[in-house]
Amino acid sequence: MCGIFGYIGKKNATEVLISGLRLLEYRGYDSAGIYVASGGIVKAVGKVSSLEAKLAENPVVGCAGIAHTRWATHGVPCEVNAHPHTEASETIFLVHNGIIENWRQLKDGLAVQGITMVGETDTEVLTKLIGSFYTGNLKQAVVAALAHVHGTYGIAVMSTKNPKEIVVARMGSPIVLGVGQHEMFISSDPSALLSHTKEVVYLDDGEIAVVTNAAYVVTSIAGESRPKVSEMMDWDASVVQKNGYAHFMLKEIHEAAEVIENTTRGRLLTESGTVKLGGLESVLGRLSTIRRLMIVGCGSAYYSGLIGRLMIEEYAGLPVEVELGSEYRYKRNFGDVHTAVLAVTQSGETADTLASVRLAKELGLLTLGIVNTVGSTISRETDAGVHNHAGPEIAVASTKAFISQLTVFVMLTVFLGRQRNMSEAQAQEILAALEALPQVLEAMLSDTTAIETVAKKYASARDIMYIGRQMHAPLAYEGSLKVKEVSYIHAEAYAGGELKHGSIAMLGPDFPVFAIAPEDAVYEKMLSNIEEVKARRAPVILLTTEGAPGAREVTDDVIYVPKVHPLLQPIVTIIPLQLFAYYIGVARGLDVDQPRNLAKSVTVE
Repeated sequence: MCGIFGYIGKKNATEVLISGLRLLEYRGYDSAGIYVASGGIVKAVGKVSSLEAKLAENPVVGCAGIAHTRWATHGVPCEVNAHPHTEASETIFLVHNGIIENWRQLKDGLAVQGITMVGETDTEVLTKLIGSFYTGNLKQAVVAALAHVHGTYGIAVMSTKNPKEIVVARMGSPIVLGVGQHEMFISSDPSALLSHTKEVVYLDDGEIAVVTNAAYVVTSIAGESRPKVSEMMDWDASVVQKNGYAHFMLKEIHEAAEVIENTTRGRLLTESGTVKLGGLESVLGRLSTIRRLMIVGCGSAYYSGLIGRLMIEEYAGLPVEVELGSEYRYKRNFGDVHTAVLAVTQSGETADTLASVRLAKELGLLTLGIVNTVGSTISRETDAGVHNHAGPEIAVASTKAFISQLTVFVMLTVFLGRQRNMSEAQAQEILAALEALPQVLEAMLSDTTAIETVAKKYASARDIMYIGRQMHAPLAYEGSLKVKEVSYIHAEAYAGGELKHGSIAMLGPDFPVFAIAPEDAVYEKMLSNIEEVKARRAPVILLTTEGAPGAREVTDDVIYVPKVHPLLQPIVTIIPLQLFAYYIGVARGLDVDQPRNLAKSVTVE
């Protein structure tokens, strides 16, 4: 969601803060602002470029400051509601990610003291609450205020009384410190630190730190010492650059082959038909005895989980259920020592998925994770897991992280299958095909003009329906989500066999249908579904495998993909769906990297 960046050192803080905000733009936001010690606050509605324009007219100068990009939760986007916030005396300045759930009660309590609000945000309430406790020691004031707070927060706070320190605290919303040479950085996302330092310190929930240009001291909010060891990020700064591509989304789609190589590197033991997943070695015994796997995720991660379920059930013979993280945490859940919960998340900070993990731990279940962000909360709180190693994903719409998740599910299927009844020969066949997959994708992505041509044809559509079967039914959901995210076209998705049970009533000449039908065990069934669509005079776009019989007979708009092992086919088939959404969004003149109303990392419920 919102982005936080902070700096304290010897450089021009304004320049460092603005560069940090630019690297956080992908998270989604509607306003931005900075506070620089000795300089003051500047805020702007809209893009960071609007903030830069205001700073050009009214520059602020100093060596320490905090900055923020806001994604509105409480109050409309406007300068009053934008961060940083301050209190009446303009002594305390604060930026905040998260939601203060009891802000109304806190606001009423402050009103009794004669402290009133000028805006509509929960963050302003928190700022003024800290101000009400401030007597000269900023950390003590923050601790006193947080004792009254219910909700989630990642905060960075400064005081005019001591401009040489920044106090940060975390509960449910990420905060990471970047360690430099006589300078320190603060960010809500480690990728924004890459151009400054690779040495980082991750705060855990319930921790607070006092940061100066030369040191950081971390304690629990209760006052207990929490010595932290810094870690080195293995990402390169180039991963957060476009490298000649028009958009990050296009760049990240074209990184598919590299993503698979990075995700599988050192993990495929094809000759022996096994997979080495080091992050699971500590729980090998428990994994061999589980009888039920529960996958939880949100958005694209949920859809990858639906595909993972079909992979694991079909090839590993293990019963699997998939739940939305936002629902799992509120339903009655059952489980025992033979149940494992697997959280799937790109950021490792998704609020609902994290809450699901914590619930599973309370129930005594084995918790696992598929996470792209090393050092994230879910990667640290699960019992074991698998890192994607896909690298940072900048575009809001997930593409390469989704491909990496599917790749991990293939490896996990072999891993679990070999613990059960999968033969060595079957595992060797799958792993050999996975090793060859990057070359297949490179060839496919070398020419995407056919996809672009079809996308432009349907760029003015008001509605699109996606259909598929088996593993390509959840892929239809993901394709539908992508086109909604980046083109704002109304899209529906259904399993092909469900059309006649109600949704076919929507179809007509102005309602195109995108049919995902590789030549597989249900190909003929999908052709029958397509005929049902054609009978309603709805245009059909067919996505199928090269050489599939009858493709040209059912529709003029055909997109072909290479045919690979059935377990790997969704990884190949998703790429045209991603490109189709991308090219439609571009044709409609939209910002495909930063769609309206969306945020990359959803850290609030």
